[in-house]
Amino acid sequence: MQKITLTIGGEFYNINTDDDLEYAAQLGKELDRKIRELMQASGRISVTQAAVLSALEYIDLYKKSERDCENLRTQLQAYLEDAARSRTDAELAKREAASLRKELDAINGIK
Repeated sequence: MQKITLTIGGEFYNINTDDDLEYAAQLGKELDRKIRELMQASGRISVTQAAVLSALEYIDLYKKSERDCENLRTQLQAYLEDAARSRTDAELAKREAASLRKELDAINGIK
């Protein structure tokens, strides 16, 4: 566990993290930038209100990303099932072709 101090919305936050410190610092900078943007866009909201709006935006992105990931997992599973069916079909076709070759060889051998 590592410690890092982040400045967000003019306040200092001591954070313990298992993540890379540079990554944690980037998260803090992004959140600070978002809060400052919201406060500048509407000079009438507090840091707390900007933080809540930022949190809502980020949780919305998270939920949409989660949904997109689940859709991708479903699609991937369908592709894997299709690939497995295709391999089975290919194996059956090879067996049938080999059987037909033997029949043809037997017919040609008779003539």
